[in-house]
Amino acid sequence: MSMVPQRQLGLFDSICIVVGIIVGAGIYETSPTIASCMPGWTGVLGVWLLGGLLALTGALCYAELATTYPHEGGDYVYLRRAYGNWSGYLFGWSQLAIIRPGDIALMAFVFGRYAASVHAPFANSALFYAAAAVVVLTVINVVGVRESKWTQNTLTVVKALGLLAIAIAAVVAPPSPAASGPAGPTGLSVDGLKLSLILVLFTFGGWNEMAYVAAEVRHPKRNIVRAIVLSTLGVAVLYLLVNIAFLAALGQGRMAGSKAVAADAVAAALPDGAGRLVSVLICVSALGAANGLVFTGARISYAMGTGHSLFRALGRWHPRLGTPVWALLLQGALSLAIVMLARSFMDTILYTAPAVWLFFLATGASVFVLRLKEPQTPRPYRVTGGIVTNVVFCACCVFMFYSCVTYAWAAKPMGLAVSSGLLAAGAALYWSTGARRGRPSDGQAGR
Repeated sequence: MSMVPQRQLGLFDSICIVVGIIVGAGIYETSPTIASCMPGWTGVLGVWLLGGLLALTGALCYAELATTYPHEGGDYVYLRRAYGNWSGYLFGWSQLAIIRPGDIALMAFVFGRYAASVHAPFANSALFYAAAAVVVLTVINVVGVRESKWTQNTLTVVKALGLLAIAIAAVVAPPSPAASGPAGPTGLSVDGLKLSLILVLFTFGGWNEMAYVAAEVRHPKRNIVRAIVLSTLGVAVLYLLVNIAFLAALGQGRMAGSKAVAADAVAAALPDGAGRLVSVLICVSALGAANGLVFTGARISYAMGTGHSLFRALGRWHPRLGTPVWALLLQGALSLAIVMLARSFMDTILYTAPAVWLFFLATGASVFVLRLKEPQTPRPYRVTGGIVTNVVFCACCVFMFYSCVTYAWAAKPMGLAVSSGLLAAGAALYWSTGARRGRPSDGQAGR
């Protein structure tokens, strides 16, 4: 016998899920590249501020959808109701086969690399640590929601405080001699802005994750909006403070060329322990992001399993453990397979980003579509800023999708071809099997 999700997540738990996913390893990996693309301090901080504002427009759109339809699955539910069974299926398929395993593997790979820099007892330690992270986090999430959320809360608090500590240490440390060196690009280029926004918005990625676990949030009409907005604003402030600290400690020239920007920024304050301390913090950050991605990602597969007979096994909620066990196990297996094939941070971003922004666009537009299709449905929250906020977010999605496709086509065409092929394979599977015959119970679990 199966059961449905229970409302076990409070406001603090919800904020920790969102912040924990957003603040992964991205801030450490992307900051130097962004500094090398943007002209001067104003350009660097300006693109981070712009990214935070664009993320907030998306967060407000998702807040309306998540409070109106507080079910497991997020975009899967909204797209299916707005455009039909096929759109929800393609979103669920892309998350299952392309986006979610890639994101989990990316965080696990970063964890493994930095864990090996702290202690590497044998060859291929990094790969072992990465694989172990996927296995252990999957098991924790299978065991129960309580174990999952406390793991997430602990990791999120530790890494947020650690990131603040790095910013403080970098500011109070004596300025680096290189801080007065080259100031970076003298002008803004279109390609530089494209790449910067791809990286900034990737680093802000996760503000929408609350929608996937809406059926497990207590007092959803109130807490979902609070969690999404407070998390996005809090992370935006944190990222700005960290980048100011990096720029103050290193100068833009050295920041742009750094291979370990956080360690370099605090080296003057902690010359002996900076590298190891930062490596440990990045390990915690990557684990927190990976755990959040495991937790929310399985809920998308679970929602798809409740609506498509082909994936029925994924739509079962374990009656004793209270988790979507089969969805978690399949997601873990796919993530583990990608870990074994992972190559680089940038490759993984370019592999997943086009699909991410394509579905963001469809979900942003679904706010309008669902208002027209279901005008009688109560909407506890409507997007602050009205149509302007929606249009800005949708325009951002169009620009980002175009930027990701054109940049990936020029830099990593193979990754783009693979992700496009998998999406096409999902469409073919939908039309050639019983997957298109969705069950009417879709999205209703946990109402």
